Amino acid sequence: MDIYDPNAGGSILVYEASEDDTNAAVAAAKAAFPAWSALSPVERGSYLKKLAELMLESHDELSQLEALSMGRPVSTYFESIVVAEAFNHYAEAGFQVLGTSSLNTPGFMNMTIRQPYGVVAVIIPWNVPLLFLGDKAAPALIAGNTVVIKSSEKAPLTSAKFAALVEKAGFPPGVINIISGHGQTSGNVLSHHMDVRALSFTGSARTGRLIQEAASRSNLKNVVLELGGKSPAIIFPDADIEQAVEETEHSIQRNSGQVCMANSRIYVHESIASTFIELFNKKFAAVTMGDPLFPSTTHGPQADGIQFKQVQAYIEEGKKSGKLALGTESTEQKNGFFIRPTVFLETPESARVMKEEIFGPVVHINTFKEEEEVISKANDTEFGLYAAVYTNDISRAIRMAKRLEAGTVGVNCTSPTGARDMPFGGYKASGIGREGWTVSIENYLEVKSVLIKVKDA
Repeated sequence: MDIYDPNAGGSILVYEASEDDTNAAVAAAKAAFPAWSALSPVERGSYLKKLAELMLESHDELSQLEALSMGRPVSTYFESIVVAEAFNHYAEAGFQVLGTSSLNTPGFMNMTIRQPYGVVAVIIPWNVPLLFLGDKAAPALIAGNTVVIKSSEKAPLTSAKFAALVEKAGFPPGVINIISGHGQTSGNVLSHHMDVRALSFTGSARTGRLIQEAASRSNLKNVVLELGGKSPAIIFPDADIEQAVEETEHSIQRNSGQVCMANSRIYVHESIASTFIELFNKKFAAVTMGDPLFPSTTHGPQADGIQFKQVQAYIEEGKKSGKLALGTESTEQKNGFFIRPTVFLETPESARVMKEEIFGPVVHINTFKEEEEVISKANDTEFGLYAAVYTNDISRAIRMAKRLEAGTVGVNCTSPTGARDMPFGGYKASGIGREGWTVSIENYLEVKSVLIKVKDA
C-alpha cells in the first residue's frame, strides 16, 4: 500500500498482509495465549500501563501520522489521550472478572467461572482507528486473551506506530499482533478462522453482515458489531437554539463528517426553523480547509479519492431531491480531496440520501410540527446508533428518549457526547452488542458452570 507524504516528497510504503501473514498472526496469538492468560491481572495490567505511558509520549507523532493517513487535522486530534485513558482504566479492571456461586440445588455447591476465549480478532475502521483499537484490544487483553488487530488499508500508520510501542512496552511476543490490509484478504481470513474465538468489528453495515455470515459458516465465533448510522437530532421550540446549533454543527463537521454517529439528519420545529438554519449555515461555513498538518486547519479532506467520489455522488443525488442551502462544487486538490460543508433543506423523507449513510460533511435539515410526526421521521431508517433531542421540557425529553430507536439518546447534547460508564452500541442495522468501560470485558469472556456434588456431613 502506498500513502503520499508531502513532507517527505514521496510515499510511505506499508506492507499489506497476505492470507499466510494473517494465518501466521493467528498462530502467534494462539501460541502466546496459555502463558498470557496464566498471568495475574496485576501482571497483565503492568504492560497496559506502560503502553498507555508510551501513547501519551507519542501524541504529536501519532497526530501527524493520522493526518498523513486520512487527512485528520492535527488541531483536532485527541485519540492518543483517550486510548491511553482506556489502557490505564483496563489495567486496573482485571479483578472485576468474577463468577457466581449457588447453594440452591440440594446436595451441590455450584459456581460459574469466566475465562478468556483465546484468540480475539479486532478489525478497526479508518476514520478514528486508534480509538477503536484501544476500546477493543484493551479489555480483551486484560481479560487474558491474545489479539490480532487488522487496521484499514486507508489508515494504517497509527496502527503501525502502535505496534512499535507494543514492542517497546515489552509485551511478550504473540500477545498483540498487528496487520494491515484489505478486508477481502486478511479480514476475510480472520472472520472465517477456526482459531479465532471472538471478533470485534467497527465499520460499515455491509461488511458487518459479511463478517457475521463468515462467523456462522465457520466456528460460530462471538461477534460484536458497531456499524453505521443515520443519526437524527430533533430541535424543539423551547430549546437553547444557539447551543443546539453549535453542537449539531460540530457533530456533522467533526472529522469532515466521517463519523458513524454524526447527526446527519436534523429536524427543527417549523416555528424556529428560519432562525436555526441561518445560524447553522453561518457556523457550518466558517471552517478552515487546508493541509491537515497545519495547526490552523479545522476541516481536512476526505480519507481518499474513493471516499471523495462517494460523498460527491451523494451530493449530486441530493440536488435532485432537496434544496441546496449551503455548499459549492467540491475541489480535488493536490494534497487531498476536500468537500465543503453542505446543507440540504426540504428533502423528502423517502429520498435515498435520507436513508443511506453518506459519511461526509453533508446534513439534511427538515422541519416538523408535532411530536408524533418527528418520532416517525426519526425512526424511519434501518440504522439506530445515536439520536438527540433538544428541549427544556423534561417530560417530553423522557417520552422521546423512550420512543427513539437508537442505542444512545442525547438530551440537550448530541454526538460525539458519550459516557465511559455507559454501554455504547446500536439498534437495528447499527450493530450487535455493546461496548464501554463497564461492559466491554464481558465481550471477551466465556461463562462456564461448575457443578460440585457434595456429601452431607
